[in-house]
Amino acid sequence: MNKLYFNTQYIYSAQTWPQLPPDQGAEIAFAGRSNAGKSSAINKITRQRNLARVSKTPGRTQMINYFQIDEERFLVDLPGYGYAKTSQKTRRHWQQMLQKYFTQRKALKGLMLIMDIRHPLNELDWQMIEWCKNTNLALHILLSKTDKLSRGAAQNTMMRTLHALEEKNVDASMQLFSATNNIGLEDAHTILDQWFEQTIDKTDRQKHL
Repeated sequence: MNKLYFNTQYIYSAQTWPQLPPDQGAEIAFAGRSNAGKSSAINKITRQRNLARVSKTPGRTQMINYFQIDEERFLVDLPGYGYAKTSQKTRRHWQQMLQKYFTQRKALKGLMLIMDIRHPLNELDWQMIEWCKNTNLALHILLSKTDKLSRGAAQNTMMRTLHALEEKNVDASMQLFSATNNIGLEDAHTILDQWFEQTIDKTDRQKHL
């Protein structure tokens, strides 16, 4: 477990492309269907109860929220998707915004995709996965709310989900996660460590060339 993440602080929110902070350093984004447990996952990973807003009302997160770990590393909370009551105009705005973010944001180094283990791989999850595949962006999937299923049922769901991704030639890692029962925290930290270390090490080498 890396205690570095426990110092993470909220710094910025954006609704439009020009509002995004400078495209530098290393960012790891979190995405997921509304009410999939994304905010709870961020709070558990950073061991902070209210860093990311947790709401029982789906679709409440309508900003790109930046959290700073240190001078070079950031976590990015993307708007939840798939909420039926969101206006068509708003859905269209965020679809265009996020597609641009995935394809043009140089600081983006990986995506943690949060899916409720009881409802994995919906249509919009696949859209996120395709964006990662098309841009060669590292992808790690958290099957959240694992505590809602038995251990055997959770493992079977993960295997079926991995098989579905393999059939689509998707290169992704996956884990079980529960913010309620502290399942998977160390695994999530390990992925973040790997992605950030690869990026920072590469940046440091370039500085010394």
